[in-house]
Amino acid sequence: MIRDQETLTLLLDTLSRFVRERLMPAENIVAETDEIPADIVAEMRELGLFGLCVPEEYGGLGLTMEEEVLVAFEIAKTSPAFRSLIGTNNGIGSQGLIVDGTEEQKNYYLPKLASGELIASFALTEPGSGSDAASLRTSAVRDGDFYVLNGTKRFITNAPEAGIYTVMARTNPDIKGAAGISAFIVEKGTPGLSLGKRDHKMGQKGAHTCDVMFDNCRVPAANIIGDKEGVGFKTAMKVLDKGRLHIAAICVGAAERMLEDALRYAMEREQFGKPIAEFQLIQAMLADSKAEIYAARSMILDAARRRDNKEDISTEASCCKMFASEMCGRVADRAVQIHGGAGYVSDYAIERFYRDVRLFRIYEGTTQVQQLVIARNMIRDANR
Repeated sequence: MIRDQETLTLLLDTLSRFVRERLMPAENIVAETDEIPADIVAEMRELGLFGLCVPEEYGGLGLTMEEEVLVAFEIAKTSPAFRSLIGTNNGIGSQGLIVDGTEEQKNYYLPKLASGELIASFALTEPGSGSDAASLRTSAVRDGDFYVLNGTKRFITNAPEAGIYTVMARTNPDIKGAAGISAFIVEKGTPGLSLGKRDHKMGQKGAHTCDVMFDNCRVPAANIIGDKEGVGFKTAMKVLDKGRLHIAAICVGAAERMLEDALRYAMEREQFGKPIAEFQLIQAMLADSKAEIYAARSMILDAARRRDNKEDISTEASCCKMFASEMCGRVADRAVQIHGGAGYVSDYAIERFYRDVRLFRIYEGTTQVQQLVIARNMIRDANR
């Protein structure tokens, strides 16, 4: 559902140029320093990248799902850290407010998220609660005009930079499942909120995660999303399809970058008197990668259009996320193999991408969780 093709083309061209001219040259700096340069963050704000998916009435661009995945294809062709920084503002950090927030919450927070004045963070995962998110233990107890939060969140993206945290906490201990969970907006600097040290990860340098701890953290009751208890987990589920399609699109963009690098290397690298791109076994790896990328891209665009048409795409979104993330891992492996020994040293970007893309098969629901979702939906539909 492309609303204005001319405007979209201009946006995609601008973003593609920004990726090539500003982000790609900074990849090594980000990898070495574990930081995105401040001047690049400022440029990302100026380009409106923090508000791509925030509605226009709150200062964003209000992209449709199809437009969003087209943008994701482009921005994923460089280090995932750049996408990660803007990702929560456009995804789970803002979408809960958009779909279930009160007008007061939307008017106050969304313009600041769209401009990049605030970085959002989404705090769901806990030390003992990952794929089984409904088993979380962080508690929120009502105390007059406040809720008192206690608990620990783990692997929280953008937590070190965040200005606000969307926190899932159990408001009704008598309800063990999802129905007892509520969502809260917790601002940076709130007494009782503290951060752990940055996690040292396998890859994705420049994209920061850490623990977020709540020790009798008093949050205004007005900051409960939806203005009532028990809807927080349902809010999170409402935005899952969107998040899974977005990550699937990121997988495609990253795979396209790796394949471009592998093809270029294969055409330049000579063995036995000719470029290795002329060897059929190298061509097989290039061809398999191209076909799988094309399949994933087609799946994602189809699902995005269906979502824009208000269809239920729970199954399709899980199919896209599962296939695209697994595909991305296979392309990364082939690209390293095509590079040979050069693919195992940091002189070439594929060494970094090989580590970076491994995370795609884990977050926004592991491959195994996607398999369960797909199969359960199939069985449910067959029993209707």
